[in-house]
Amino acid sequence: MTRWLIDTLTLLLGRLRRHRRVGATPDPVDRLVKVNLGCGLAVAPGWTNVDASLNAVLANLPKALLPVAYRLSGSNRYYTCEQYVALLSGNRFIHHDLAHSLPFADNTVDVVYSSHFVEHLFRDEAMQLMRESLRILKPGGLVRVCVPDLAHAVERYRQGHAREMLEQYFFVEDRSSFLARHKYMYDFALLRDTLAAAGFAQIGRCAYRAGHAPDIALLDNRPDETLFVEAHKPVSASPAPSPAAARNH
Repeated sequence: MTRWLIDTLTLLLGRLRRHRRVGATPDPVDRLVKVNLGCGLAVAPGWTNVDASLNAVLANLPKALLPVAYRLSGSNRYYTCEQYVALLSGNRFIHHDLAHSLPFADNTVDVVYSSHFVEHLFRDEAMQLMRESLRILKPGGLVRVCVPDLAHAVERYRQGHAREMLEQYFFVEDRSSFLARHKYMYDFALLRDTLAAAGFAQIGRCAYRAGHAPDIALLDNRPDETLFVEAHKPVSASPAPSPAAARNH
């Protein structure tokens, strides 16, 4: 009940903010504007991390209060208090409901990265996220999407691991959190078609920690079960209108 209430409140807050815009901050080292979508706490220095979870809300608290916030967070199962405080205080987090929009202006981002998040959205929400990613990227900008590989899950099933496939890939018995459940799955063809329908080009499958996106040695994880795909915004593409701009016409 407590987890359901937290999910409900954080989603409501995200939806109330879905039309806002925030500045895109470049990494002081490489001067690229890099955005990590649905990041959880899997972050890298210099990135702007966008998430709908409680942690993204708590990250904006004064550092002295973060040990108290740690006790409220489910992350206390995976991180020590010191690690948790360092991650939230040392990185930029923006709380936002990614099922509806992205909080950045058109053509302002160099790289969009997302790992093990898109499968937590319904199919139409994932399509909206890809369209929004295209909108915020500069012409020629890069998106890297990493999701559990449906083909790998099916192969595990064929090998006799049905329970593992159902529990680890489809989360059929996970009642702890609506946000944590998988709502759609992708193989390469399904993800490629989603990116192409959103307007991306040069769509290709990548290997673990291999590709054109920066910092993937820090960000990529779970190599055996993950599908890694990169695509580019066409240089000549006209940006999709933002929701705010569409309402003004």
